[in-house]
Amino acid sequence: MENKLKELTDKLYGEGLEKGRVEAERLVTEAEAKAKQIVAEAESKAAQIVKQAEAKAADIEKNSMTEIALAGKQAVATIKSEIADLIIAKSTDAALKGATLDADFIKSMLLAIAANWNADASKTELKAILPEACEKEFAAKFGASAGELLAAGIEIGYSKDVRTGFKIGEKNGGYYIAFTDESFAALLQQYLRDKVSHLLFA
Repeated sequence: MENKLKELTDKLYGEGLEKGRVEAERLVTEAEAKAKQIVAEAESKAAQIVKQAEAKAADIEKNSMTEIALAGKQAVATIKSEIADLIIAKSTDAALKGATLDADFIKSMLLAIAANWNADASKTELKAILPEACEKEFAAKFGASAGELLAAGIEIGYSKDVRTGFKIGEKNGGYYIAFTDESFAALLQQYLRDKVSHLLFA
């Protein structure tokens, strides 16, 4: 009886050990499979992150190069424009200062303006205001041709507010158009800019 009880105990013990060993192996296998899956997922995610980072870096590099190229083109265009402006200013400033204080030049300008002021009007009545500082010189120069200016419908006046060039407007009107160094320079610069740029950079 004792032997049978021992055999039964040993058998139960052996079966329990076997079941425990099988369960342990199953758990180890599952744990290994789970660990492999976690590692694979982590590697996949890491590869995806690296790929995204590389794509972003490439995009940033491309955008940076585009910005640098654009900035370079803008800088070159600005430098070219400034060079052209300096050349135009250097070549026109002295001539303009002389011309806008030259009585013969101003007289021819006044006559041209009067002729084109209002083509429909039978009689043009304009008032030109010249620099007060040049009154004696202009009066002497205009003396011989004062009749020509009056015949064209231009009355001459002087003002200390006008330093160079002249202002002209309708005799009884409330506005004047200024023809100063600055306005002549702006007109010439607009005309010369393309020509100078073409000569320098074409």
